[in-house]
Amino acid sequence: MPPATHYTQAPPATAEGEAYAYLLDAICKGRYAKGDRLVAEEIASEVGMSRMPVREAFRRLAAEGLVTLRPNRGAVVSGLDMDDVREVFEMRSALEGLAVRLAVPNLTDRDIASLERLLEEMEEYRDDGSEWVTRHRKFHEALCSYARRPRLMRQIHSLYSTIEPPMRLWLQFVDTQHSARETHQMIIDVLRARDPEQAERLIRNHIEGTVPALIDFLESTSS
Repeated sequence: MPPATHYTQAPPATAEGEAYAYLLDAICKGRYAKGDRLVAEEIASEVGMSRMPVREAFRRLAAEGLVTLRPNRGAVVSGLDMDDVREVFEMRSALEGLAVRLAVPNLTDRDIASLERLLEEMEEYRDDGSEWVTRHRKFHEALCSYARRPRLMRQIHSLYSTIEPPMRLWLQFVDTQHSARETHQMIIDVLRARDPEQAERLIRNHIEGTVPALIDFLESTSS
């Protein structure tokens, strides 16, 4: 069986897919913030297409919880309340734990070396919160992709997209450099030892350990 490849979203094949990819990127990177109204006509003009694919993209984003559709008023970027945040991280913990456990038997030494390179890239951007989030997500999705479970990866990708906007906002206000080098190196060391149970345990602890600080930040900004 060939080695697993890193998970990537397929290039948009339709106008709706292109509009969806454009809006998803804009929401994840904070160009559209919580509460912003999305106007189909304006977005269609920006992307260079008709309004219909944009409206279809709105419906897709609404199904994923990223926008709220309001009758006769278009779409509005959704936000997460504290219970939503906890639920998303609980789901990430369970699904990524499963993916990593399934990935371990498939890993080659070359795969692990590739993950180490991604970790090095992440560390290069530890003083740039926005880019660090991008590299951190790339590392996690690459690791999970070795499970070779496409449906599972789509769920993980969707959860990342949901939580990425508040994560980026949070890291904009963190004064210290962003680094999780020690934790991620521990994960790689366990992968090299081919220990699926310990790998699952470490990734779940890593994900769940993020929640308290993120919740504290979100509560402070909403008060």
